[in-house]
Amino acid sequence: MNVNDIRTKYLEFFKARGHAIVPSASLIPQNDPTTLFTGSGMQPILPYLLGEIHPGGTRIADSQKSFRAEDIEEVGDNRHTTFFEMLGNWSFGDYFKKEQIEWMFEFLTSELGIDPRNLYISVFIGDESIGVPQDVESVDIWQSLFASRGIDAAFLPMGSEADGYRLGMRGARIFAYDAKKNWWSRAGVPANMPVGEPGGPDTEMFYDFGTPHDPKYGAECHPNCDCGRFVEIGNNVFMEYVKQENGFEKLAQRNVDFGGGLERIAAAANNEPDVFKNDVFQEIISLLEHFSGKSYEDARYTRSFRIVADHIRGVTFMLAAGIRPSNTERGYVLRRLIRRAIQHAQKIGVPSDQGTESMLNRCAVIVIEKFKQIYSELDGENAYEEITSEIWKEEVQFGRTLENGMKELEKIVAIGSISSQDAYTLFTTYGFPFEMTAEIAKERGLSIDEEGFKTEMKKHQDLSRAGSEQKFKGGLADHSEQTTRLHTAHHLLLKALQTVLGPEVHQRGSNITSERLRIDFSFGRKMTKEEIAVVEKIVNERIQEALPVVRSTLPKEDAEMLGAEHEFGAKYPDLVSVYSIGPVGATLEQPEFTQAYSIEFCGGPHVTNTSELKGTFKIQKEEAVASGVRRIKAVLI
Repeated sequence: MNVNDIRTKYLEFFKARGHAIVPSASLIPQNDPTTLFTGSGMQPILPYLLGEIHPGGTRIADSQKSFRAEDIEEVGDNRHTTFFEMLGNWSFGDYFKKEQIEWMFEFLTSELGIDPRNLYISVFIGDESIGVPQDVESVDIWQSLFASRGIDAAFLPMGSEADGYRLGMRGARIFAYDAKKNWWSRAGVPANMPVGEPGGPDTEMFYDFGTPHDPKYGAECHPNCDCGRFVEIGNNVFMEYVKQENGFEKLAQRNVDFGGGLERIAAAANNEPDVFKNDVFQEIISLLEHFSGKSYEDARYTRSFRIVADHIRGVTFMLAAGIRPSNTERGYVLRRLIRRAIQHAQKIGVPSDQGTESMLNRCAVIVIEKFKQIYSELDGENAYEEITSEIWKEEVQFGRTLENGMKELEKIVAIGSISSQDAYTLFTTYGFPFEMTAEIAKERGLSIDEEGFKTEMKKHQDLSRAGSEQKFKGGLADHSEQTTRLHTAHHLLLKALQTVLGPEVHQRGSNITSERLRIDFSFGRKMTKEEIAVVEKIVNERIQEALPVVRSTLPKEDAEMLGAEHEFGAKYPDLVSVYSIGPVGATLEQPEFTQAYSIEFCGGPHVTNTSELKGTFKIQKEEAVASGVRRIKAVLI
């Protein structure tokens, strides 16, 4: 069963159960400064979990493009990828535990044909300190479902992951773990959640591939063991709590938030523990085998095959989302993926180009052809050319980087040793990969302090992380009053930019915290001081005019005809949420779009009137971030 089959089956299964099928959001999160990429299906859904009305109703489902930069170093085993598709379904105050668990069991066992004897379950053990009890209801539902298939599903209250390695499975099929394993929020465990953040207990589903336990991970195996025998294929989150100053309260509505990695579900459906043997990756791996003369099954090269296949898929989708290589933020992650792919292609004997054609581009073309019918941004008029040209430019530039790095390395080698600091400098200053430094050191008969290099890198990462925390201080995407004000000001700013600079200006990214707003927009030159002053004047005039902010749900075609601004390259459902600002007197029943100052596709949150912005709008900085893209940071003071 290939990945397209499973995606289609999943969406049809939930459509038949009353779910509106909505398109994937962009890999670039909107109005969420906590992360560089959309890393889960839940991120774009947050407003609706908190009570905003979704245009699709109370039941929706999708396949969300996702990317997790923190997994880059993990890629190379049989189950980790950076880019992945997250199958998701949600209930916004509609159905709850019974329906969700029963449907997932039916989908996995009846639709996909997975043997229920290979399924194992975890639930939340409870936490008295936050007033959330053990999830006995989910245990009862799962036990009843397994019993219907003649399977005795014994329950074991496991505790922590460490307890799992100590206790082992003891014949159980359902296990209760603590909040580190069976509580879900964007901020992790309850103690880390900021005020206003929703979360809740979850019940996860694991597939048992039956591979032997590797005791290096712990004495005993259990579903959350890292040895590879068990792989999590889905997580049912029962999002019914919200963090408050004095603890946790129930949300106004009980929500279901399911997320399941498509590639992992495919691995389970095919009883194949290696996700890289799915059809998504096999064509890329076959191409690399052909030009390298190496075999994927050769353990010396398997990791490199996986890294190239994973990274080039991630690179293709990132470029299609409008991200471009740079030395900061998303662009840095993209550049790192391309360079690692080049490095590992070389390790298996595939040069970065074959004659005049880039080998990585050949791999990217496979990705484009595989996914373009599902994700329209890969099928645009210029998509193929833009993606392949950016990869080729980066390959050429990396070639120069390696050349410069080699010159510096030769100077170091001439001294007769390579210290951890030398390796660190080569990597951070010259972009020269540590693995290449280590290989050359070995060839020259020199030792290298790998642990020392890791220590230096950890210091660097800790500093970067601290800088990131400072950068986003108080800025976890939330629905606080000030964040809501700045979000509305963001709409006014975009329209003002179009008024002053021209209608060709469009948003290319946004980032809003409780302290400031940031917008990236298409424009080819630095703004003048006079232009900045006029933009500020326009926004402040609209604030003073006390314009109503009205939310409407419209057919997508109608919203487009009205000229509503929308996200570049994004695919929208048939019904969309639109926010209009003005004119005076507009209401939900009579929004009077033709006279509105600003109209945008958006999910909120917003104030109800511009007078609520309560302050003076001020642009703090205007700068370039990429070719043809400018950035403004602004505040309300």
